[in-house]
Amino acid sequence: MERADIIIVGSGHGGAAAAIALRQRGFEGTVAIVTRESELPYERPPLSKEYLAGEKPFERILIRKPEFWEERDIAVLRGRAVATIDPQARRLTLSDESVMEYGRLIWSAGGDARRLDCPGSELSGIHAVRDRRDVDALKAELDSGLKRVVVIGGGYIGLEAAAVLTKLGCSVTVLENQSRVLARVAGEDLSRFFEAEHRANGVDLRLDTVVQEIAGKDGRVSGVVLAGGETIAADMVIVGIGIVPAVGPLLIAGASGANGVDVDEYCRTTLEDVYAIGDCAAHANGFADGQVIRLESVQNASDMATTAAKAIMGEEEPYAATPWFWSNQYDLKLQTVGLNHGHDEAVTRGDPASRSFSVVYLRGGKVVALDCVNAVKDYVQGRKLVEAGATVAPDKLADATVPLKELL
Repeated sequence: MERADIIIVGSGHGGAAAAIALRQRGFEGTVAIVTRESELPYERPPLSKEYLAGEKPFERILIRKPEFWEERDIAVLRGRAVATIDPQARRLTLSDESVMEYGRLIWSAGGDARRLDCPGSELSGIHAVRDRRDVDALKAELDSGLKRVVVIGGGYIGLEAAAVLTKLGCSVTVLENQSRVLARVAGEDLSRFFEAEHRANGVDLRLDTVVQEIAGKDGRVSGVVLAGGETIAADMVIVGIGIVPAVGPLLIAGASGANGVDVDEYCRTTLEDVYAIGDCAAHANGFADGQVIRLESVQNASDMATTAAKAIMGEEEPYAATPWFWSNQYDLKLQTVGLNHGHDEAVTRGDPASRSFSVVYLRGGKVVALDCVNAVKDYVQGRKLVEAGATVAPDKLADATVPLKELL
């Protein structure tokens, strides 16, 4: 039976950051990362951007060089998933039926791409964009000459993939079942801007559109059937409709949770000496007015990893990191700071037609978030407004000639 003082489940940004933070803080015990991936820890955001586009080889998206893990005595056990947890015995059973004991456990397993729930969803040619294997399979089909692509889902992943595929010469249709893209994360002004950008680049973008079935021929995708009967011809389909938190073994073992696994301000679950971080960790977030939420971002995974490592090392510090995100589409860089949950006012700063502008979100008169498109200064200066919970008159925020730092 193998044993490690700390076992980290998952090798994404959170898992890698947790192992690094423990060593940086002087933890001298044994550390093992257990991952179902066949690769060493690597960055996920480039998968739908530079890696899919062929602009970055895999070696350039590794979180650390291969020798890093060995030099710091961090074991990376690849190709293994956790099947069950026995929290009393502090024991994991893995997918290869091996057993590992832990002193403390950090769960950073993220989530699985949500699958389509309709006839034809088992056909070949349907892809997610969640890990390297997903994108390598997609790239192989593109290299074989398949060019008609239907993207289901108008969130970040779907739109980023659509932008790259359009650049690669594909005919791209994006289907979104809500009335606008980015509906979960952005205000209407930003949604309409990105809708116009994608259409200007040749994407057939359809809103309020429901997929009824995936049509196939000889076991492979041939089209997407919409409610109403229209069929859109497709050589392949990309599904970007969110994730399902990978927390099954934790919940079965008795951890509290529903949408993910519940953690306290130190990233502790309700199981003794079991922590959870990243996409799967549901926590009360001050930037969301105290609501219990999950945040799917590199920032959240990395900062939660630091919080958990500090707690393990006896340096307890509540998680209170400022949320931030980014998305690259065409020549547009979207940078977001804060959370617009429950906002009651949105102020557009600058002219969207210039392709450099910001949207400032307010809740109860206070600045709670900004979406900045090709507007780095607004992003940097606006962060301070968000962190301060600053109350600023909307007409002042709308005046792009006045730097945001002068409104603090």
